[in-house]
This record gives sequence, structure tokens and C-alpha cells, in this order.
Amino acid sequence: MKMIEILFLAAGGVSGVFLRYGITKSPLLLGTFSINVLLVNIIGSFILGAFAVFSQQWNLDQRYALLVAIGFCGGLTTMSSFALEASNLIDNKQYLMVAINILSNVGLSLGAIFGGKTLVSVILGGGFR
Repeated sequence: MKMIEILFLAAGGVSGVFLRYGITKSPLLLGTFSINVLLVNIIGSFILGAFAVFSQQWNLDQRYALLVAIGFCGGLTTMSSFALEASNLIDNKQYLMVAINILSNVGLSLGAIFGGKTLVSVILGGGFR
């Protein structure tokens, strides 16, 4: 890996981590369900979907994937926190909240990927692919 690639990856990762910290430092609760991790996963998925279309349409250099897709979105989104929240809900026997947590994180993140791809495809005039 070249130094410029490391710098792109690091810049994206640090930016994503700081944004995640800013969003998750103060708990946003919906009953007993924390929605902070859900928010970062949806936002990151939307950005990744949008970037995938931009990258393909504009034939972007691979360094931008290091910056945005792997660095920024990887630093922003958090599977481990999502899994920990689900585990804690299981430990507390809040099985309905576990189901809601899993379905909302997975479903809304997938929806956000498609939403980002669709929005950028429409903006670029290519329609959704």
C-alpha cells in the first residue's frame, strides 16, 4: 500500500470515527431502544450507496474508495456496537426489542443503500440500476 493510499484511508477513517462519536455520545432513546447506532448505520449505508453510484458513473480512482467507502463509512458505521446492543437486550430478556433492533438495523441500512444509489442515479440522470 502506498503512502497516499494510507493517507486517504486514515483521513476517511478518522472523519467517520469522529462523526460516529458525535452522534453516539448522547443517547437517543425510543423507550429502552437506543437509536444512535441505528442512525450511524443508516447514514453510513446511504453514503455508501450514493458513493457506489458516483464511483461507477465517474470511474473514480480507487483511492476515493479508500477515503469514502472503506475509511469514512467503515469508521462511521458500527456492527460491533449493533451486536453489543442486541446482546444486552437479550441479557435483559427484551426479546421484542432484540427483534426490532435487528430488523431495523439490517432493513433500514439496506433501504438506505438502495436509497443512496437511487437518489444519485436520478440526479445523474441514469435512473436506478
